[in-house]
Amino acid sequence: MEAEDFIGRYEAGLATQEWQFVSPLVHEDVCFTFSNGAFYKGKAEAQKAFEKNFALIEDEKYAISDIHWVRKSNQYAVFTYTFHWSGVVDGKLAGGEGRGTSVIVNREGKWLLLAEHLSKRL
Repeated sequence: MEAEDFIGRYEAGLATQEWQFVSPLVHEDVCFTFSNGAFYKGKAEAQKAFEKNFALIEDEKYAISDIHWVRKSNQYAVFTYTFHWSGVVDGKLAGGEGRGTSVIVNREGKWLLLAEHLSKRL
């Protein structure tokens, strides 16, 4: 798998709204900062946060666009992007967008998410 392939796999995993499909793409030492400022360190914390979001947001659609590769090597890659999400929260349509920065690392030919930082679009 190439670094570019990671993005499509990550979007597809998130689209399932099931942690079991996202988990294989996430490094054990992952750090997430969500657009609300919440910070999660380690895969166990990330799992709890993602499962909470999956339960909260029904029929979520998540997309990544405007990808810019900051740095790419055989061992790691850093990219920025625009993200969009929509879904149903408490019976009402909801959504948002913002900017993201992710770091992925290559472990034995498999790209894993090491860090993700999301911010709201102002």
